[in-house]
Amino acid sequence: MKGSEEKFVFFMKGSDRHFIIPVYQRNYDWRLENCKQLYNDLVKIIKKDLSSHFFGSLVSYNSGSDDEYLIIDGQQRLTTVTLLFLAMYNLINRGVLSYKRPKLEERIQKEFLLDEYNSWKTKIKLNKNDQLAFVKLFSDPSEHIRSSNVTVNYEYFYDRLQQEEISIDDLYEAICRLEFIHIRLERDDNPQLIFESLNSTGLDLSEGDKIRNFVLMGLTKEKQENYYENFWNKIEMNTNYDVSSFIRDYLSVKQQAIPSQKKIYSKFKEFVEQANLQVENLLSEMLAYAKRYRILLEGNTKNKDFDGCVTRLNRLETTVTRPFFLEVLRLLDEKKLTMAQVTEIFLIVENYLFRRTICSISTSSLNKIFLALHRDILRYDGSENDYVEKLKFSLLSKKETARFPDDKEFAREFETRPVYQMNSKNKIYILERLENSGTSEDKDVYRHYDDGTYSIEHIMPQHLTPRWQKELGDDYAKVQEEWLHRIANLTLTAYNSSYSNNSFTEKKTMKNGFDESGIRLNTWIAKKDKWTQAELAERSEYLADKALSIWPSPTTRYKPKEKQFDSYTLEDDVDFRGRSIVKFSFKNTEQPVSTWVEMFQRVVQILYAEDKSIIAKIPFSDQETGLSLHFKANSDGSNKYLEIGDGIYIWTTTNTQSKLSGLKRLFKLYGEDPSDLAFYLRD
Repeated sequence: MKGSEEKFVFFMKGSDRHFIIPVYQRNYDWRLENCKQLYNDLVKIIKKDLSSHFFGSLVSYNSGSDDEYLIIDGQQRLTTVTLLFLAMYNLINRGVLSYKRPKLEERIQKEFLLDEYNSWKTKIKLNKNDQLAFVKLFSDPSEHIRSSNVTVNYEYFYDRLQQEEISIDDLYEAICRLEFIHIRLERDDNPQLIFESLNSTGLDLSEGDKIRNFVLMGLTKEKQENYYENFWNKIEMNTNYDVSSFIRDYLSVKQQAIPSQKKIYSKFKEFVEQANLQVENLLSEMLAYAKRYRILLEGNTKNKDFDGCVTRLNRLETTVTRPFFLEVLRLLDEKKLTMAQVTEIFLIVENYLFRRTICSISTSSLNKIFLALHRDILRYDGSENDYVEKLKFSLLSKKETARFPDDKEFAREFETRPVYQMNSKNKIYILERLENSGTSEDKDVYRHYDDGTYSIEHIMPQHLTPRWQKELGDDYAKVQEEWLHRIANLTLTAYNSSYSNNSFTEKKTMKNGFDESGIRLNTWIAKKDKWTQAELAERSEYLADKALSIWPSPTTRYKPKEKQFDSYTLEDDVDFRGRSIVKFSFKNTEQPVSTWVEMFQRVVQILYAEDKSIIAKIPFSDQETGLSLHFKANSDGSNKYLEIGDGIYIWTTTNTQSKLSGLKRLFKLYGEDPSDLAFYLRD
């Protein structure tokens, strides 16, 4: 095995050189975003006059013939550059674009696309279906295989080249400056074993590691050391060395979109290049947000109410709130909010989250809710004035799966929910709040629970002895089934093993029993002489009233001057019959529309622009998705169809619910979150 640094075109060119993709390789699967990044990099090479650009690595194996190379690793890059060359060649050949470089058209054809001595033998041979689509690209566009990813990416390059951001001569020059590490396998090397090794071993760099390298590489040694010491190292310490998670939240704030875990680096790179920030300014802002992030991780502000709230939110693992809280803490730093206001905001959010948990409301939409919450607050009048009141109004205005449960719903669910069967973090949170809320003499419930000192006690035990059966009465089985795991029957104790299945009187009067307990939750219990359905119902009502004071619903007199539209998401199970749509929000942009048909068409067009291959396949191979009703490869000349692009049509005469059902299926194919598509409706 030998490796060397080479120009990518030097490896590709040669009229008698051929590249074979082995059958054990995956199909060509680069997405449009990968092609877009490559083209952006090529444009940047010219505009910034870069002498070279690293393009990764490629592993090849000479199969015995001097002119044939098996591509063991790197086929995606090689295939994509070939598609770009083909788009350039076809545009020149068809007279759409012109060039100045001598014999450019001929050089592209002979050196990178076709065998000079066999004009229809392509230099690259892809896997079966990919190769068939590739060959069709040399023909009339009507013969292109539209459902192939090869075709989709080729057409992206074909369209973008015509924008002429740089000339076709400059684009060729940029490709010539791509450099890569070429690893050549020797005759004794086993290509299959090496392929398996390349794809199964090694520890990947974290997204944070990649970002650090991206920010600091290319700087002088002095600047690298300066920026690392004064910025990056401090960012790492403030984020407890989980830089990847921090940057995900930082990007969510800056871009109003949540990057996937695997795309944090690529989205960060895209953000920096679009913002055109100086390294020092970028790192300075990141450090400021990292210091706020540390507050979210640890509290330590010496404000007891605030720090206690942060501790509880972290125990509940409510990381979805962080993009919103980072902006709230920024307003605190800028003296636009006081510490008292920030504490109130955190407590309101805590109440919102807990009420939703008790009422079993889906959490899937929470990340979108908190991503947009700061922006929603500013939208009312364009200012940060009355921030807390506008927050209350915003949360109270939400409906369906985004709603803030009212007192009636919350109290009912709090009394009847089988709390003991909730996950551990939630049930100990409830008991800690019931024990400590409203007093300065609080107990360290979490620490005692974590170290095993405290445990959760069923007052009426899980196994009923004959004495318990007698005390509960003839309906003891029904009483136990109904009340066993509810909050009314639960408390904290440090003597769970001693209590066991003893009768209520024994639990109450024994050494360290309820009568002697120092835990406040047990004071009410100790006042009772028996434990039957009547006491359970009484304690249930008592604890529900207490819960309403611990987790109150906010109230506000704030009302926006401008009329607010009802909003729902694609995830909500709502009947929209008779409702008129005004606008929709998707991918962090709002678009006004006048009909559901218009909304349907635009959303589909947005998805189609992201990845044409998914929708392009539906009219021809729709077996399981149930989407053939909506998509056709021709309009039949009917005005009941609207084109979304490239000869793909949608049928418009389906009812609103059918359109929404189709969008849900389409979102599943694209891996999109239904809660990310919001509708705004007239009354």
